[in-house]
Amino acid sequence: MSEIRTDPEGTQDELVPGHGLVAEIAEAVDADDAQRVNALLEPVHGADIADLIEQLTPQRRARFVRLYSGEFDAEILAEIDESIREQVIEQLPAEVLAEAVRDMDSDDVVDLVEDLEGPEREVVLAALDESDRIAVEQSLNYPEHSAGRLMQSEVVTAPEHWTVGETIDFLRAEDWLPDQFYHVVLVDPKRHPVGHVTLGRLLSSQRETKLADITEDSFRTIGVLEDEGDVAYVFNQYHIISTPVVDADGRLVGVITIDDAMNVLDEEHEEDVLRLAGVGEDSHVSDTAMQTARQRLPWLVANLFTASLSAMVISLFENTIAALVTLAALMPIVASTGGIAGTQSLAVAVRGLATRDLNKGNARRVVVRELFAGLLNGLGLAALLFAGGFVLFGDPLLGMVLAGAMMMNQIVAALAGVLIPLLLRRLGLDPALASGTFVTTLTDVMGFFVFLGLATWVLL
Repeated sequence: MSEIRTDPEGTQDELVPGHGLVAEIAEAVDADDAQRVNALLEPVHGADIADLIEQLTPQRRARFVRLYSGEFDAEILAEIDESIREQVIEQLPAEVLAEAVRDMDSDDVVDLVEDLEGPEREVVLAALDESDRIAVEQSLNYPEHSAGRLMQSEVVTAPEHWTVGETIDFLRAEDWLPDQFYHVVLVDPKRHPVGHVTLGRLLSSQRETKLADITEDSFRTIGVLEDEGDVAYVFNQYHIISTPVVDADGRLVGVITIDDAMNVLDEEHEEDVLRLAGVGEDSHVSDTAMQTARQRLPWLVANLFTASLSAMVISLFENTIAALVTLAALMPIVASTGGIAGTQSLAVAVRGLATRDLNKGNARRVVVRELFAGLLNGLGLAALLFAGGFVLFGDPLLGMVLAGAMMMNQIVAALAGVLIPLLLRRLGLDPALASGTFVTTLTDVMGFFVFLGLATWVLL
């Protein structure tokens, strides 16, 4: 079923993937047909055009930008993935880039230029008005991944003593207001935020109503140096739409809106998935084969060393395997099933740490739960393996060895999946970065060691 996106004017645009538009655009680009490119993309949402650009090959992407450069706007530029954004900017004529940048909010400009270097950054900054450029440069002075980098400097404020009528008259008279905002922030004479009023309450209240009488109970401020992950957590936890950002003296310096906070959550979730899979966090489907190989090779090399531990364990039982060749065929069953169980436990633990559902207060309970879950899974799988070993090989002792090794490895896998991320977090490391390698290595080593050890003890 095709998905539909509705733009602000109410028209419905089909999403790019799955509708043949990429192929049509590629044909038009190959034919150097700018008129057809523009005609095909006229009804398409800017975010979908950004997706399309990401799906083109690097060669076609450069030619597409040249053909479509006159239609580039702020929305397309803001939505393009940062992994290819610099390449696109290099291809854009300076005047087109300048026009697109002028229409962007300050937080989007900061997101755009923080990954640029040298001439490209200077071109973007030079395109801004002096006040906007100063605001962007100030945000860039804050630490990376801080609230100061995430906020936009355009904030709609009103004195705390104003009425609804005074505020509405002010808003109607101003032409600098952001395209989208959700609150009017109330400030005292020293520009300290003291509350905020939603636009809904503002429009539904009588003109003589004091703003201070209709402020939101959920009002809170965020320090400019707060980590963006903590900011996103606050938005998600307390269902905030927007919130003011203050400096060390409590003065208002900007505002963060829900779209920026949700982007942080999406990025963190994406990074966790990529790290758990053992690929670079900057991996993207538009990467070249060389970029992809360069990102993955270090993890594969690391896996060579961890896999050697399993090989060393197996070598300890060469005589056992030589005496019972059947064991060689059965070893992967115990190890691979343990690896899957460890990955399941690991995924839940890393997700819990990211959302802060797993913390010091409930860590013991979660570990005990995983222990008993591993025990129950082990018992169920052990029963199946015991029956299989007896039926297929006619050897109840072999079935017992398989069952015992499976049960022990399931317990180890379940505990490793939750304890290793907790340990890495305690050491100040990213739980998603190396947990997968450690858990897989541990379950493989323990699976081979327990299975071959039991076989040596029971069968020989």
